[in-house]
Amino acid sequence: MSTRGLKPIILLLLGCVVGVTHGRAQDRTLTIADAVDNALKQSQLTLPDSAPFHLKATIANTAGSNGDYKAEIEEYWLSPQRWRRTIESPAFSQTLLVEGEKISETDRGDYYPFWLSDLVTAIFDPLPMQQQLRGFKGAVTISGESEDDYSCLNFSIPAGIPPVHGELPYAFCFRGKSGLLQDVVTPGYKAHFEDYKPFKNRMVARRISAQLAPDANLEATIIALDVLVPGDRSLFSVGQPTPPAAQLKSQQVAESMARNLAAAPPAIVWPPVREGKRSGALSLLISADKLGKVREVWPVASDNPELTEGARQQVMQWRFQPYVNGVPMQMQSVLTFAFDAMQGSPIPLLSNTEARKLATHEVDPHVPKGTQPFTLRIRVDERGKLVRVLNPNNAPPDLYSAGEKALQQWKFRPYLHDGKPDIFDADIVFKRH
Repeated sequence: MSTRGLKPIILLLLGCVVGVTHGRAQDRTLTIADAVDNALKQSQLTLPDSAPFHLKATIANTAGSNGDYKAEIEEYWLSPQRWRRTIESPAFSQTLLVEGEKISETDRGDYYPFWLSDLVTAIFDPLPMQQQLRGFKGAVTISGESEDDYSCLNFSIPAGIPPVHGELPYAFCFRGKSGLLQDVVTPGYKAHFEDYKPFKNRMVARRISAQLAPDANLEATIIALDVLVPGDRSLFSVGQPTPPAAQLKSQQVAESMARNLAAAPPAIVWPPVREGKRSGALSLLISADKLGKVREVWPVASDNPELTEGARQQVMQWRFQPYVNGVPMQMQSVLTFAFDAMQGSPIPLLSNTEARKLATHEVDPHVPKGTQPFTLRIRVDERGKLVRVLNPNNAPPDLYSAGEKALQQWKFRPYLHDGKPDIFDADIVFKRH
């Protein structure tokens, strides 16, 4: 994934003081630049002083059944100037060989998916915007007590082209007294790092996830990490380099440029709002191929998430003129829209009895004997799938946790409203028998 497109966005914050924190006496206070260096020196596999390695990883979607979101990655790495990577996924495969300035790239498929690029980047270059971050003023407090503590830089920047105004969230989190990287959230890159284990002189996250949408929590798992690098150095030699025009390059561009390239895009048609704000702003990340066809649209921020999916489906139909920066490239950009929707009918709230009549599979929570009845509120979509569990009556945290775990295993028939499947809320009452 190219990160050059992040620069115009992040540089807006240079010179600003962000993330200034004050800790306990045993804590360490680091500048942002030092916190970045501290995290990467401990964990990044591809630094100049890193040991050669062989890595295998798999990617799967832990939040849905979409079989397209899966892949296998394998890399043999000798140095930053000499490595070999293969990627296999249902719609795209790539063999990439780097020898100094020479690159050999063999692709199956004409589009390198954004979701796949995000996680491949996270494995080998966990903080791709590190140079921009080093220019920030401010400090981070690294805990001196526990690996369970963490410190974060949280901020937002303006989005949209006037008169449209929105905000884009950013977060950079460092975990525990070692200050390892835990979370990176930007409009064009997301990664959560966990399950750190030692490898040579590094601590390497063995699981990396990216929550791109409610039904797309993509997780990369490193299943092999060793020093079994082939002795045959010809495997790392580039015979005939691939011309830049034949490589799949990607660039994140500013919204103004993306809109200039948009080919007569239709206005978004906003459906009636059933809950939440009727007016506000909504931001989406679009990813287009070298021909300008939109291939992915992911939510970034919204004043009313209820409107996000409808907007995603409409923007998927947009076309752009090809983005050319020397050669045609894939293009990503964040587009921000103002919405002003009509008021729709309220979402039905079913009683415990009504909801249980729709349930085809129920699981009781594991709670102690003598537990008083408690109520949790669920949201079920048109297909009968549970999409969230809320705690409006403030049940104790242990009961909410037990109830939420049980409800995640429930199954429902679709709820019919005026003869059509509809989403519904319901208050589920749990009693200890």
